[in-house]
Amino acid sequence: MAKSRNPAQTKAAKAEAKAARKAASKQRRSQLWQAFQIQRKEDKRLLPYMVGAFVVIVAASVALGIVAGGFTTYLLIPLGVILGALVAFIIFGRRAQKSVYKKAEGQTGAAAWALDNLRGKWRVTPGVAATGHFDAVHRVIGRPGVLLVGEGAASRVKPLLAQEKKRTARLVGDVPIYDIMVGNGEGEVPLAKLERHLNKLPANITVKQIDSLESRLVALGSKIGPAAMPKGPMPGNAKMRGVQRTVRRK
Repeated sequence: MAKSRNPAQTKAAKAEAKAARKAASKQRRSQLWQAFQIQRKEDKRLLPYMVGAFVVIVAASVALGIVAGGFTTYLLIPLGVILGALVAFIIFGRRAQKSVYKKAEGQTGAAAWALDNLRGKWRVTPGVAATGHFDAVHRVIGRPGVLLVGEGAASRVKPLLAQEKKRTARLVGDVPIYDIMVGNGEGEVPLAKLERHLNKLPANITVKQIDSLESRLVALGSKIGPAAMPKGPMPGNAKMRGVQRTVRRK
């Protein structure tokens, strides 16, 4: 009996997994299409750029195929179509990302949101220090060392950065500490360029040292706790009095 049930159960499990993958793929395509429609309405240059890139690449492939002649012609044309579609998709992705960062820029919690979406081996602790106005300092641990990222009014954030740097230096020893201010002022890093800026920093420590640093800095804790920080960018005109009171109590 067991032998007769196992193949059936295995077949049913495979069918269920296949259906789940199919549903997930359909959902991703639907989300991508919705994102494209939204971006297309907001960005009037998106479609011309995508179509233009596709046409230019396909035309170049056809021209090369005609010059090369023979069987190469039949290879270059489909290759050009695939490459053109890929470049068009890349253009869409980059312009959509730029649009998202543009909307988030200047909003409370935008830097914390950007840090949470970093790609790579970064350990992010949002809101290790903050004011009642949601000026905040976030801690990031990575190959460069310890990075303290501030967002908000520079006049309020810079003292917070200096204070947090002193607290952190007591525990990290010779590990480099970088203080970064997010904004559009002199010496500040724009939100859209934050990830690129972090990735350009030199690798000063190993992955094992990152784990060790994270364990040590957990003891340092946070002055407000991540629960008091917004989960993402908040509109500048949002009613924040209740949340500010929560931060002050922390």
